[in-house]
Amino acid sequence: MAPDDARQDTALLMDLLREATAGRGRIALVTGAVATGKSELLHDFADRALDQGALPLSATGSRAERDLPFGVLSQLAQNAPTDEHRAATLDLLREGARTPSPGAESFEPVNARLVDALCAVLRELSERRPLVIAVDDVHHADHASQLCLSYLARRVKYARIMLVLSAPDHCAHPQDVLRTEVQRQPHCRQVRLAHLSAEGVAARVRERAGGQAAGFFATRCHELSGGNRLLADAALEDLGATGEPGERYADAVLACLQRADPGLLPMARALAVMGEPGAAGRLLGQGEAATARAVRALTGAGLLAGGRFRHQVAASAVLAGLDGGELAALHRRAAELTYLESAPAAVVAGHLLRTGRAGDPWALSVLEEAAKQALRDDGVESAIEYLTLAWQECRDERRRARIATTLVRAKWRIDPGTPPGHLAELTELTEALRHGHLGDGDAVVLARALLWHGHAAEARDVLSRLGGREELDREAVVELEAARAWLRSSWPAFLPHLPEPMPEQASAVARSLGGDRRLESADALASTLREGPQEELVTAAERILRGSRLDEMSMDTVECALLTLIYSDRADRAVTWCDAFVAEAADRHAPSRQARLSAIRAEIALRRGDLAAAARDAQRALELISPESWGVAIGAPLGILLTAGAAMGRHPDYLPQAALPVPEAMLETRFAAQYLYGKGRFALMSGQPRRALRDLRMCGELTGAWGLDVPEFVPWRLDAAEALIRLGEAEEARGLIEAQLAGCGERSKRVHGMALRLLAAAGEVRHRVMLLRRAADLLQAGGDRYEHARALVDLTEAYHAIGEHRRAGMLGGRAGALARECHADSLLRSPSRGAIAVTSSARHHGRVSHGHGADGTRNGTPEAAATLSEAEHRVAALAAEGYSNREISGKLFITVSTVEQHLTRIYRKLDVSRRRDLPAGLSGGS
Repeated sequence: MAPDDARQDTALLMDLLREATAGRGRIALVTGAVATGKSELLHDFADRALDQGALPLSATGSRAERDLPFGVLSQLAQNAPTDEHRAATLDLLREGARTPSPGAESFEPVNARLVDALCAVLRELSERRPLVIAVDDVHHADHASQLCLSYLARRVKYARIMLVLSAPDHCAHPQDVLRTEVQRQPHCRQVRLAHLSAEGVAARVRERAGGQAAGFFATRCHELSGGNRLLADAALEDLGATGEPGERYADAVLACLQRADPGLLPMARALAVMGEPGAAGRLLGQGEAATARAVRALTGAGLLAGGRFRHQVAASAVLAGLDGGELAALHRRAAELTYLESAPAAVVAGHLLRTGRAGDPWALSVLEEAAKQALRDDGVESAIEYLTLAWQECRDERRRARIATTLVRAKWRIDPGTPPGHLAELTELTEALRHGHLGDGDAVVLARALLWHGHAAEARDVLSRLGGREELDREAVVELEAARAWLRSSWPAFLPHLPEPMPEQASAVARSLGGDRRLESADALASTLREGPQEELVTAAERILRGSRLDEMSMDTVECALLTLIYSDRADRAVTWCDAFVAEAADRHAPSRQARLSAIRAEIALRRGDLAAAARDAQRALELISPESWGVAIGAPLGILLTAGAAMGRHPDYLPQAALPVPEAMLETRFAAQYLYGKGRFALMSGQPRRALRDLRMCGELTGAWGLDVPEFVPWRLDAAEALIRLGEAEEARGLIEAQLAGCGERSKRVHGMALRLLAAAGEVRHRVMLLRRAADLLQAGGDRYEHARALVDLTEAYHAIGEHRRAGMLGGRAGALARECHADSLLRSPSRGAIAVTSSARHHGRVSHGHGADGTRNGTPEAAATLSEAEHRVAALAAEGYSNREISGKLFITVSTVEQHLTRIYRKLDVSRRRDLPAGLSGGS
């Protein structure tokens, strides 16, 4: 109802009052749904009547006082204007209280004299002064008062009395006899109130919250209230406080139900449980007509829209009044009903969760089916809830073990180390295996879970039990083959403990798994780590990634394929795939997968020389799941984080990570190599070469023992050689470098370039420039910007060492820019560790010319550079890096004369007069 409507209703009542004042008694019956403003209208009218000289007597019916005889009339008597009238009325009421009250089915009063006397007192009052008798919620008035009011209603037609009564639109209480009697009277007028329109709610919001907030809240308040004033006001308070419906809104919902027909509460609760009217009616066992009436009443009260509560807060509030047993019983009936009606498994399972019981066989089946669907649709948290209840309620040991295995797999997707229940389930599965209640395939899954947590002895015990079987089931053989492929690349030392199936059985399974992505991907990674990069394995990895999604079984598949690309020096190809899978894992709300993929993305960033991104992704991997949850695999993200932190020169920031405890069993896994390599790099960059050498040699011993000693994985020999150079053991260092070069040849531009850089550091000064130029070319082609920057920094110093200060100055700007781009602050401030403060060094030697800016960069603009032809750009780039005309001629396979002609045009276009003034941004290769 809008403000204009309210004014019209008040005006109508005032017109009726004028007629009553003139001696023509009137009755106004004000009706409407809950919270349509009936009470507000009666109170406002009473005040106006008093201003017009009438005497208002007010009372309010109450459900709590329905059995108190003459309770409403007692309220009216309290407002009598003189002691004489009040005393007379109260005496009559006391006499009435002693008189047996008529039954609810009776209409005529037992003591007509008493009623007549009460009415006579009120008529006598009206002769002195117009009388307004206003009774709010008259449907809650006691029966005796209702009879008196109906008696009076028939006798006010020619008295100066106006009766104003309010009641809801629909009331099914058997004592509500007054309305029918009153509506029959010719001098009765009905005033029906409605809820506020959207404009009315907006006006109410402006009045209470101010104009500025009205536009923001009005629409939302109307959606939550349907125009119900009580709900709209409560919603406004909550929205202003928290932005969402809350406690005040919930209280208003309950207040509306308390003021409505008591028979509506069961339907409201059934709707809160079932969600829609038809199902709610069936839950209560009532017919369609009764259900429709109740839904209309609740909708009219503003509580429902489209047969549903306007907000979940309302549904929760309705159920909050039930104790735990009552609510569980309601959901139990709902579970049975929905199961019998073949509702979706998730719907039935949701009710079972709220009962906390699932003892019936059908209930366990429903929970397992709902979990299966939830896992398929990425509802992992819901699946865990279903499986946990099924596991707790199941009494069949074999079935309970099967459920526990599925539960472990589901929890693995969120957090491999969920404490404490996860390990409790693993322990129970171990017990189930001992008692013969665990399937062979589930036993292999259990063994892998135990290995992840570093429980190698327990895993060996599980697998030894399988080894004693004459024949394993097919699922077990499949899981064993998958485990074997994973162990080859991740835990080679454990391979001897894996049982071998019967030859004919293994052969049959192998044929059936010929195209299994999980096995193919794991084999590709194992082969890459053992034999080095192979083009056919790179092709296979990309084909596997194209056909993979992060469903229940594919995380290992995706991980192995991505690592195959990385350890084949294809980090540039891996990055796009990895980013796509990271986004998919986030969409699927799978923190465990996000963490493992973040660690892979960190390794990609590290190999591309993006140190800040590598540290950020490695740190995120350690935050998405706890270090404990990483189990033995923690060596991967931790090693990457330490390597990146050291390269950035931020050793103090990463000391806590360097001190993190790791599982002892990790030293038997591939992840130990990554961890020891990272620790070694961290120690080396922080000025501790002896400690670094210990970690790096141990890394080499382990990878050699496991057959995983390929330089593309961890080039430990090169960092050990750098540690030896710092310790003055150049000859031994050269031996390690040459061994590394022999091991990788030229198949890895990145490792080859890193080796040549260190060979230059260990060799004679006169050979360094040639080696470092070659190293810089290889590292730029290999895509590792950090190692490329290291080579350029060393090349700058090598030029200084042989007196080529002009070239050193020209190259120094580029080296510094690349180091800053990588966030490799260590290269800019640590000359004692194979890096120099490039700009400072150049200035110290007096080589910042008038053609350079304050930061050592050359003049020239990108716009001018854009005017160069492709051939001119290639010549300019090499010239800017300090190459002579003859060297440029050799690199580009053109004559020296052609180089000179190109340079003449380049100088003119860029408005420079000499080689050293060429812009640094032209550099495109070494």
